[in-house]
Amino acid sequence: MVHIAPHGGWESPLTAADVARSAAAPTWVLPHGGAVWWTRSLPEEGGRQALLRSGPDGPLEVLGAPWSARNRVHEYGGRPFTVVDGRVVFTEWGDQRVYAVTDDGPVPLTGAPDREHGWRYSDLTPGPGGEVWCVRETVTGDAPTDVVRDLVAVSLASGVRVLGRSHHFMTAPQPSPDGRHAAWIGWSHPDMPWDASELCVAAVGADGVFGPHRVVAGGPGVSVCQVCWEAPDSLLAMADPRGWWNLHRIGLDGAMVALAPGDHELGGPLWQLGRRWFAPLGRGRHAVLRAGALAVLDERSGTVTDVDTDFAVFAPDLHAADGVVTTCAAGPRTPWTVISLDLSTGVHTEHTRPDAPDPRYLPEPVARTVDADGHAVPVLVYPPTNPDFAGPEGESPPYLLYPHSGPTTAFSRALDLDIAFFTSRGFGVAAVDYAGSTGHGRAFRELLHGRWGVVDVADTIAAAAALVADGTADPTRLAVRGGSAGGFTAAAAMTGGTVFACATLMFPLLDLSPWADGRVETHDFESRYVERLVGALPEHADRYRERSPVGAADRVRGPVLVLQGAEDPVCPPEQVKRFVDALRVPHAYLSFDGERHGFRRAETIAAAYAAELSFYGRVFGFTPPGVPELELTP
Repeated sequence: MVHIAPHGGWESPLTAADVARSAAAPTWVLPHGGAVWWTRSLPEEGGRQALLRSGPDGPLEVLGAPWSARNRVHEYGGRPFTVVDGRVVFTEWGDQRVYAVTDDGPVPLTGAPDREHGWRYSDLTPGPGGEVWCVRETVTGDAPTDVVRDLVAVSLASGVRVLGRSHHFMTAPQPSPDGRHAAWIGWSHPDMPWDASELCVAAVGADGVFGPHRVVAGGPGVSVCQVCWEAPDSLLAMADPRGWWNLHRIGLDGAMVALAPGDHELGGPLWQLGRRWFAPLGRGRHAVLRAGALAVLDERSGTVTDVDTDFAVFAPDLHAADGVVTTCAAGPRTPWTVISLDLSTGVHTEHTRPDAPDPRYLPEPVARTVDADGHAVPVLVYPPTNPDFAGPEGESPPYLLYPHSGPTTAFSRALDLDIAFFTSRGFGVAAVDYAGSTGHGRAFRELLHGRWGVVDVADTIAAAAALVADGTADPTRLAVRGGSAGGFTAAAAMTGGTVFACATLMFPLLDLSPWADGRVETHDFESRYVERLVGALPEHADRYRERSPVGAADRVRGPVLVLQGAEDPVCPPEQVKRFVDALRVPHAYLSFDGERHGFRRAETIAAAYAAELSFYGRVFGFTPPGVPELELTP
C-alpha cells in the first residue's frame, strides 16, 4: 500500500547510522602474492583505517585496533601501505611513522620526530633491495606552510635515507626495470597538480642517491597525473598536452606519442598521492578509466572501448596482471566493492561483501545538461524514491542542490547513501558539475579560473531554475548544500539572491580575505590554490574580500545550518565562527570534537544527518519522523 504524505516527511528504512556505515568503503587496493589487500575506514571505531586482505573464507584483518593505516601528507593523504620482500609496510595514523608488520606485531622503521607528526610519509612504493620509496614531509615551523618534502628510501633494516628533491610537491619515485633510473611527478606553487606538473627522470647513482633530474614531459599548461615504467628506456604517462588527459609513451629523450588521442578524459586530479587511472595489460592494450567507467585502450587500433560490466564506476586505483583488473567498483545501486575482473571472460570476483540496502529505496540518477552563460553544465538528478510513499497530487518535491567539493572534482554515478537518505524521504537531489569540474577537459576546468564564487554559483542557480521550469522541483522549497569548497559555493549562493530557501554548509571555506592580507590559514597543499580560482595577488585583492561569505554574512537571505570539525586544518573552525557570529538569520552551528576535514566517526555522521533533516523540516514546514527537533538561533 502506498501512503500519501508530504515530500520530506516520508518514513524510510535508511537511517543516519546506515549512512555512517556506508563510509566504511574499501580504498587503496593492492593485489600481491595471490591475495588482494585493501584499506577500509571504520566509522564505528572513530574512523580507524583497517588493513585487510582476501582469504579463502572472506576478508582477514591484517592490523587490529588501534593500528590505522593512513597518513597526513598534503592533509588528504596518499597510498598508505605496500608489500616488500613479503613484508607489509604501512604508515600509522597515530604518529605518522612507517611500520613493518612482523609476527610479533608492527615495528617502526622510521624514527620519532622532535615535534608531533613532524615527519609524515606517503605513497609507499616498492624500491630496489627491499627498500620502500616514498615522499616524506618535514614540518619546519608553526605556520601551516612551514613544510618541506623529500623523496626518501625506507629500509627494512637500516633507517631512512634521502634520495633527492625536485619540486615543492612530488609523487613517490618509481624505479626503472633495470634499476638505473627513477621517475616521478613534481609541481610547485602556485600550481596545483592539475594546472601544471612535470615528469622527472634521474639516474640512480652507485650510492643509491639520485643524480640531477631532467624534465621529460609536462610543464606550463600541462598536467601529468600518473606515470609508470614500460621498459628501461620508456615510460607510460597520463598527461593533457592537448587539453584532455590521454595516455602517452615517453622516451628518456622526451619523445612523446599519444597512444589513442581523443577528446575524452582518461585521467583525473591528483588529490591523493598514488592514484592510478591506467594499468598496462600487455601487447599494446591498457586498462583505463573514461569518465569513471572501465575501458580498454588499444594502441594498434587507436581506440578506447568501454568494458561491458555490471559496475558503472571504477576507482582510480587500477591494477592489472594476466588480463585481470583489480580495483574498487560501484554502481548507482551497488556499494563500493573490491573486485577482480577477467577482461577475457567478463567474469568478476568480489573480495568484499558490502551490505547493500534494499534497491527499491535507491534512486537511479538521470543525467541532464543545463545551459548556463554559454556553457553546458552536467547535472545528475535523483528523484524522490520510496515504494511506500507518494506526495500529494499536484505537489512538486523540495530539491537539494549539491555543488561538489574540491572545487576541482566531479560527481559520479556511484551509490551514495548521503543522497539516498534524502530521496527516500521525499526530497529530490541535483548534483551539479559546475564550470571547473573535472572529467570534461581542461577548457571546462579553467572556466573557473578567476571566477570562483561567481560561475559556480551561477551554474548551481541555473540547475535549480531548470528543475523549477519543467515542474520537477517546488520553487519555494529549494535548498543548497555543500561541503568544503561546495560549502563555499552554497554560502555564496545565499548572499546574493532568493533562489534558495536555506543552506547546509559542511566544513566550509568561508573567508578568502586572509590570502589578500598575506595570512594563510589553510594547509600548504592548497595555500596558493585560490590564486588561480580567484585571481593573482596583490592586484585582485579586492575580489577576495568581495567574494568571502564571511564579509557578506549579514546579507544571507535564509536559514543556515553549519556542521564543522573542531580540528579541521583545511577549512579552519575560526573562519566558520566568524561567519556564524555575523549571521542575522535563523541558524544552527554544530561543532564536532575529534573531527577534521570530512566526518569519519559514526556518531558524528549520525548526529549531522539527524540535525540536517530536522533543519529542513523546520524550514519547509514538515515534521520528519524519528529525529529530535533542531534549535535555531535566533
